[in-house]
Amino acid sequence: MMPLDTATARRPSVWLDEPASAGAPLTADARCDVCVIGAGIAGLLTAENLAGLGMKVIVIDQGSVACGESGYTTAHFTTALDDRYLTLERLHGADGARLAAESHAAAIDYVESLAQRCDAACGWQRLPGYLVVNEHHAAEREELLEEERAAAVRAGLSPERVAGLPAPWPAALGPALRFPNQAQLHPVRLLRQVAARLCKMGAVVHDGTRAVSVHGGPDATVETEAGPAVRCAHIVVATNTPINNLVAVHTKQAGYQTYVIALRIPPGSLPPILLWDGAWKDDASYHYLRLLPGGEPGHGPDAPHDLLIVGGEDHKTGQGPDGDTPLRCLEEWARSHFPMCGPVVRRWSGEVMEPADGIGFIGHNATGRQNVYIVTGDSGNGMTHGAIAAMLIPDLIAARHNPWASLYDPARKVGLRGLPGFARENANTLAQYGDWLRRGDVRDESEIPPGQGAVIVRGLKHIAVYKDEHGACTRLNAMCTHLGGVVRWNELEKTWDCPCHASRFERGGKVMHGPANSDLRPEP
Repeated sequence: MMPLDTATARRPSVWLDEPASAGAPLTADARCDVCVIGAGIAGLLTAENLAGLGMKVIVIDQGSVACGESGYTTAHFTTALDDRYLTLERLHGADGARLAAESHAAAIDYVESLAQRCDAACGWQRLPGYLVVNEHHAAEREELLEEERAAAVRAGLSPERVAGLPAPWPAALGPALRFPNQAQLHPVRLLRQVAARLCKMGAVVHDGTRAVSVHGGPDATVETEAGPAVRCAHIVVATNTPINNLVAVHTKQAGYQTYVIALRIPPGSLPPILLWDGAWKDDASYHYLRLLPGGEPGHGPDAPHDLLIVGGEDHKTGQGPDGDTPLRCLEEWARSHFPMCGPVVRRWSGEVMEPADGIGFIGHNATGRQNVYIVTGDSGNGMTHGAIAAMLIPDLIAARHNPWASLYDPARKVGLRGLPGFARENANTLAQYGDWLRRGDVRDESEIPPGQGAVIVRGLKHIAVYKDEHGACTRLNAMCTHLGGVVRWNELEKTWDCPCHASRFERGGKVMHGPANSDLRPEP
């Protein structure tokens, strides 16, 4: 396997072989019209649109451009949404499903136009996407595909029923829905070009600047960990999951880890398409695939290999199987369907936020002042979701009508038909607090192997202990700094993950994914 990135405690994706940007941290108080927190696709695209409207924009990120979840995506741009149109129609009505389809189609066009404006060499490519039914529902393939085709047509799309995938993609995957005019690109190359364009437009991007407090209102302020503050008229929180919202949105979405492998295949052995085999009905996980021509790190378009990028095996953050089981399952599935696969050259994971009613949250923060905006609940469609935010939030700031505003409103209620899923996820969350009654993973530090971690109980305290390869221990309070869940050791990524609301911390306790916005506290 690829070694861990010691700076992030994560296995780097294929996209992160690009040289990192070197924006300077914020070192003094600053003023602007809009402060955007998060330099991923949602934050940067929103900032670029706002700057184009003549607003003074400052973007801050605790890491660097595209090194958050946008750097761990597989970069599918699609209208074949992860939450099937039949489901969206049931939860949001025919108009809601139509607006979802319309907004994601507009998002693909928007990114295409942006890539042209930036003159970005980011591998932008229009291509068809194919939705098939996985083996778990093989007996219902025809029925499921027809129901989804009809719902997608009612939503304004034009998927086509086809007998199978284009050869030599595996015929065994069965009949499919073909969605035309989908797209893919290299996400990090695009976003670093957007960041460069922002700077030319007069905006400022500050790396290494963590926001620790967000205050809306007439004198809106973003306070940073190092001390300097940004004062502004509007604040956009684009951090995958909001760091400024304690409860309201986090009860309406759940964090899932999703896994990706990249395997060598002979160049040109498969025509480029996007492919998904779910999710259908009660599927806990499904597979999503794309190609990266000449994509092995360090090679150009004439490389001797293409990469087949395969994702899936999702599970709730902090509640997955031990070790590398998801990655092994992905590789086994890929090799069983694609015998031309060579070695795995990269393995990584990402974090997706799944909304209870299938639609993300973009707009005014659900509580507090109206000049704070959030972008979250991307499900598996973060690329197009970020572009929707770039179109919707500037309209809200300018008080212009946007037909998508109500659909994506973070303050909306989960309807009656979405309540079962909402209740199920929140019951699961509450059950995780039972960890406070557990005796811990081990009784003593001597039982922890070098390079691993475990939770130990001492009296009323739960202590998260990481033992390095030399036997030195780092001891942390195991209580998540968001809402007090007990973190669990992630053996694969070597992180501390909260099973309640999906916060993640590096092995030394530094927060790497919200909603927690402060580090685990050290223990003597």
